Amino acid sequence: MDTVTPLNVVVDNLTEMIELFSDVAMGAGLAPLLILIGALLVAVSMGVFGILTLGAVGNLFTAN
Repeated sequence: MDTVTPLNVVVDNLTEMIELFSDVAMGAGLAPLLILIGALLVAVSMGVFGILTLGAVGNLFTAN
C-alpha cells in the first residue's frame, strides 16, 4: 500500500498554487493589478490585526 505523507501533499499543493497564480498574474488586462491590490489588502489587514493582537497580549502582562 502506498502511503502519502501530509508534507508531500502540502508541498505539491503549494507548487500547483504558485503555478496557477503566476499564470493569472502574468495574464492580460487588469488581472496583474487585481492580484497586486488583493495582496496589498491582505498584507495590510494582517499587519493591523497583528499589531492589535500584540498590543492586547502586551496589555495582559503590564500593570495598570
